[in-house]
Amino acid sequence: MKGSEAVNKYDEMRQRQQEEFNKLPIKFAYGNDQFKKMMQEFGLKENQTDKLYSLSSAGGYYLKTDAPKIKAWQKATTEELSNAIAEDTTGEGFILDMFYSELCNHEYGYTMDDEYTLDALGYTPKDIATNPALKRGLELAKQKILDEQSCDETMDMTM
Repeated sequence: MKGSEAVNKYDEMRQRQQEEFNKLPIKFAYGNDQFKKMMQEFGLKENQTDKLYSLSSAGGYYLKTDAPKIKAWQKATTEELSNAIAEDTTGEGFILDMFYSELCNHEYGYTMDDEYTLDALGYTPKDIATNPALKRGLELAKQKILDEQSCDETMDMTM
């Protein structure tokens, strides 16, 4: 945070959630050698892949016995985000922060296209058009980027 600028609550939440995620018993492997090493770290033999769950195509794996812990974290973070969005009834607080950060992450200042941002957040243009708080927050975030002509400060906070 520079000068008297307010803390971006969305970035703050995402950073804390990332720190929590990093503590979860998830390991990553991107190739056979790394996969073999990961299996050893889990205390498993190479043929015991039935004891693992995969994080889709992200290269992450965790023990099935750790699934309740992983699912609890996923549920908690999803609820926290949903609650923060719901609490911002004007779109001028958390929602503005959320859109500003994600627009910056998806280079809105260069492309002037919000499609990737909306997709990353799970929104459609119709969702935005029918929700006054989301619509206002998105409009304010776009204007903020145009006024500042930079997202450097936010980009430093991204994961």
